[in-house]
Amino acid sequence: MRMEIVTLFPELFEVLNHGLLGKAREAGRIEVHTVTPRRFTADRHRTVDDSPYGGGSGMVLMPGPIADALDHLDSTRGGRVSHRVLLTPQGERFSQAHARRFSELDSLTLVCGRYEGFDERIRGLVDEELSLGDFVLLGGEVAALAVLEATARLLPGVLGNAESASDESHADGLLEYPQYTRPEEFRGEKVPDILRSGNHGAIARWRRKESLRRTLERRPDLLESAELSKEDRQLLEEIKAEEA
Repeated sequence: MRMEIVTLFPELFEVLNHGLLGKAREAGRIEVHTVTPRRFTADRHRTVDDSPYGGGSGMVLMPGPIADALDHLDSTRGGRVSHRVLLTPQGERFSQAHARRFSELDSLTLVCGRYEGFDERIRGLVDEELSLGDFVLLGGEVAALAVLEATARLLPGVLGNAESASDESHADGLLEYPQYTRPEEFRGEKVPDILRSGNHGAIARWRRKESLRRTLERRPDLLESAELSKEDRQLLEEIKAEEA
């Protein structure tokens, strides 16, 4: 998969050379291309922003350098189409569903903002707008890294264990069940007996029940859209009865 980032600070993405994503790049499973709009400016200061029409505080990114950067990426892709995403606090909140959808794409382009924001005409150059949540960062680079990592880890061969992505939080709309490893007892807390029983059927039921319990306690809103089986609903009733 090809991943492209339009950013004023391409050096921030050097972190993608490390860990599992670095190995995935070396293996050719993902390509990462960064381009800075400063390359497409005409003045000696490489200016990419200007004061807003109508007055106001801060500086606004001009549409020209962003558009030229996107055109440049198009020219290097050999005719392949890329899905363009603008990272902005005004966008739809990014979720695991977005990551799954992006992981099926051939190419993904992320546009990072800075300063007071974008010239409104830049919005017409992208396919959708995304946000990490209801807060404001200094720029879109942190959000871009989050989107890239969430997407890349779903690609075949990126994770060491292919089942890891299907067992974790949000993979099926629920939060993940509690995990334990050695030692068997730590500061007075023991690993639940069921996990040491060797009864795989009972372990699977316990994990599903605890996944439902954790979701009910921490993110009950997720249960409204999760696809729950008849057994799931029975487990939820058990949980509610235990906590009554």
